[in-house]
Amino acid sequence: MMPRRSFLEAAVWLAAAGSLAGCSSDGTAGFARGSAPGPVTADTPIYDVINNPLLDGYGRLLFPTTLHPPTEDMTLDDLSACLPWYSEIHTSTTVDVVSYLLSERAAERTFFYDIYTDAEKAADPSLANTGLFRFAAEGAGGASAPFAVVSAGGGFAYVAAMHDSFPHCLHLARSGVNGFAVIYRPDAQLACEDLARAVSFIFEHADELSVDTSGYSLWGGSAGARMAAWVGGYGPAAFGAPVGTPQPAAAIMQYTGMSELTGADPATYACVGDRDGIASWRTMQARLEALSATGVPTEFHVYEGLSHGSGLGVDTVAEGWIDDALAFWKAQR
Repeated sequence: MMPRRSFLEAAVWLAAAGSLAGCSSDGTAGFARGSAPGPVTADTPIYDVINNPLLDGYGRLLFPTTLHPPTEDMTLDDLSACLPWYSEIHTSTTVDVVSYLLSERAAERTFFYDIYTDAEKAADPSLANTGLFRFAAEGAGGASAPFAVVSAGGGFAYVAAMHDSFPHCLHLARSGVNGFAVIYRPDAQLACEDLARAVSFIFEHADELSVDTSGYSLWGGSAGARMAAWVGGYGPAAFGAPVGTPQPAAAIMQYTGMSELTGADPATYACVGDRDGIASWRTMQARLEALSATGVPTEFHVYEGLSHGSGLGVDTVAEGWIDDALAFWKAQR
């Protein structure tokens, strides 16, 4: 079935709908490849990060490139202006993610991967705005670790990775799991094709990525949660992955009012706030109850007073949900 948005979500989304070369005025960024990065702060200009030589070729993919892209004068503290429909955007989390990525590159570790070939991108220029960011499992000691692919939301109008997938992946990495954040084309069908391509890329490069491909999981918030459910339920092959590419062991879904079932849905964890004006907690609960009635393992949480797009839920009643979701996934492996 063709991916689709709910009428309510589509209506809300439609209604809502640099030049610095890596050297900031406060010296917070701008260092040579292989050097130790300076401190990243709330006042670091976003374009200092985008244009940093360490991130050459993909720095622009860290932030939204459509709908509300950053302007030249924005700092990391201004990120919320680029992320309509999102709440609980903590600058400290953004600083943590950017610091991690720059440190990884300063140590000459690879974390960005093209999932499409140069020939494919030449034939379809839109593929240039895709890719896969890997947050490597910590503490694995060189052994293969499980992997999760996290798809940020953004109403299929933009990709809110800096709030809705990168922090999740970093948390998972620090918990001993490989977290992959996919940057996809903001269109429901194409986004699912990009997610399926990311999954097949990981399977094809499992050894070099040090991943254990058994019992992987798909995560997502808002539009990204729909991607996790569609690709998880219909299977990656339905969206272009090689036939036989396994379905995930679990789908982890945040704040999306999706009711559709595929008949082959994986174990599903879902959470949402009761003040979410875009994704109804009742719709999410009804879907989980329907899945449970068919024997699919489920877990559902609704958080009082929380609105849409809360990410990790730092300093809210939802803080810690990601560890609950991680435990749920591990129980399905």
